[in-house]
Amino acid sequence: MDLMNLLPAVETERLILRKFDENDIAALFDIFGDIEVNAYLPWFPLKSLEDAKIFLEERYRQPSGYEYAICLKSDNIPIGYIHIGGGDSYDFGYGLRKEYWHKGIVTEACKAAVKQLEKSGIPYITATHDVNNPRSGNVMKNIGMTYRYSYEEQWQPKNILVTFRMYQLNFDGQNDRVYRKYWDNSSVRFIETLL
Repeated sequence: MDLMNLLPAVETERLILRKFDENDIAALFDIFGDIEVNAYLPWFPLKSLEDAKIFLEERYRQPSGYEYAICLKSDNIPIGYIHIGGGDSYDFGYGLRKEYWHKGIVTEACKAAVKQLEKSGIPYITATHDVNNPRSGNVMKNIGMTYRYSYEEQWQPKNILVTFRMYQLNFDGQNDRVYRKYWDNSSVRFIETLL
């Protein structure tokens, strides 16, 4: 399913969610070039504006999926992103410049994106977070996702062993459905009792 053309721009109380465009290269570099912001992402931080331009072009060349720029209404400049992957996982991810952390911005943006995704016709979304990044898991819980299982993966290109927690939100009423590919592909997988 091609989400690129299905998801419109969205406004919330404080934010605008829209497509990234060529005018956002510097803002994209501020987000993806920061070491702390990218600590729990699989890729290395961007090193230049040229890297940011290439990164943007590569993300939008994907045949499916979507990248929302999270912008404050005050200036419409991206301070973060929401990514919805194509393929059968419909992987849902997000990031935010660190000076905007702990203000509820990502949760506000993600709730708005989830409302749009419910209308898009996709059956569910999944999201994973490193067990060392529990705040990301809190966002997943706050937007209605449910923990399903944990698994280990050798994450590339950083080549580090990560234990992930996988969350899922089903839109089509099949509440017992669990996306199992990560479970099936990992030799170390288990279900935790989370509080």
